[in-house]
Amino acid sequence: MAIIPYDLVVIGGGPAGYVGAIRAAHLGKKVAVVEKERAGGTCLNWGCIPTKSLLRNAEIFSLMKLHADDFGLSFSELDYDWTKVIGRSRKVADKLAGGIEFLLKKNKIDYILGEATIPKSGQVHVQKLDSTEVQLAAPKILICTGVTTREMPGFPMNGTSVIGSRQAMALPTQPKEIIIIGAGAIGIEFAYFFNAFGTKVTVIEMMPHILPVEDTEVSVALEKVLTKKGINFLTSTQVEKIEASSERVSITISGKKNETLSADVALVAIGVTSLLPGGMTFKLDPKGYLAVNDNYETNVPGVYGAGDIIGPPWLAHVASWEAIQAVEGIFGKRKPQRRRVFPGCTYCQPQVASVGLTERAAKEKGMNVKVGKFPFQASGKAQAMGETEGFVKLLFNEPHGEIVGAHIIGSEATEMIAELGLAITLEATYEDIASTIHAHPTLSEAVMEATEATHGNAIHI
Repeated sequence: MAIIPYDLVVIGGGPAGYVGAIRAAHLGKKVAVVEKERAGGTCLNWGCIPTKSLLRNAEIFSLMKLHADDFGLSFSELDYDWTKVIGRSRKVADKLAGGIEFLLKKNKIDYILGEATIPKSGQVHVQKLDSTEVQLAAPKILICTGVTTREMPGFPMNGTSVIGSRQAMALPTQPKEIIIIGAGAIGIEFAYFFNAFGTKVTVIEMMPHILPVEDTEVSVALEKVLTKKGINFLTSTQVEKIEASSERVSITISGKKNETLSADVALVAIGVTSLLPGGMTFKLDPKGYLAVNDNYETNVPGVYGAGDIIGPPWLAHVASWEAIQAVEGIFGKRKPQRRRVFPGCTYCQPQVASVGLTERAAKEKGMNVKVGKFPFQASGKAQAMGETEGFVKLLFNEPHGEIVGAHIIGSEATEMIAELGLAITLEATYEDIASTIHAHPTLSEAVMEATEATHGNAIHI
């Protein structure tokens, strides 16, 4: 079998893989990407992008259903077509996946559909989808194979009554009742989506608060808002037993309540597990993810890893950033960096976005922080939009006053967080942000006001 030579072979075509491949092509390298399913990976095809399409549908429907009269709007009947709701998200994903394939072609990257294994350093064997085989050779290999939904121990998913996020976004029929196990970003986004269209939603979370990685004050505020929308949250609750048929599921819980719940569908959103390529055995970290050094290199010389496969945070934007760092390090353009400051986002309504330290983390580190908050209730733009839930919360470290944490719950929080990520990266101080004029009326004025609030100087509260 002929061996095709490359400078770099990337295994996995998701946000780490295709971005890393394109960056290598920019550097003049001959590159191949091996993808077993479709360009764009889980994020584009079954995660970030199609879920945001579904959430946009839910946001519009909920707004019209609950607040049309506030805007002077009325209609005789408000309804929806579930098939079209799901179909729109698939069309969006299909369009963007085609866009990624175009970018690979534009950058003269060979795109190979198939299952890759690494028999030894410097070689990649591909079992193509058309059942043919191909051998690739490259001095550098970048593993970007990502992760998959973690199943409940001893209770596999059956694809109908017990499902993961992939099945949840393409259900052919809307469930009347759904139990969601896990209140992280994925669980909360689906809870919001199904609730908006009238499904009875129960969320089970073993930790004391939903979105447990977020600032506690934000988590508490979001739980109150979503509870008012009709979502039932069972925090500090353990799943003891699950029984399922193809049409129904029963879940026995313990904690604040000891009872058995029943629903059409249970969505398991308790985390993810790594997807390693076959062939060589690589060193893993204690949690089962691909272990890499500061240069993103594995224990096998010439083989590197980036993205979800090397562990949390499992975020597409972090994966892309890591892949660029790895590739530029591989080809000597700069010393790679490891992630330090990155935003986290949850796209329910109100949205949640954060970057840097939570207040509890700052206290655990023994830091002396000043906290400033500004409610959207006091924002002119938020009032005009009819989106007054939530607040901006900022943390500044003493004695120098540099910003170390930012937390937003409210409309467009995920768009607003970038300013604060830049501020933390540049070690901006209270004075820097407070002296930056923010346009009026905008939601981002709340950032300036929250900054001023740390010293009791906010104007509008």
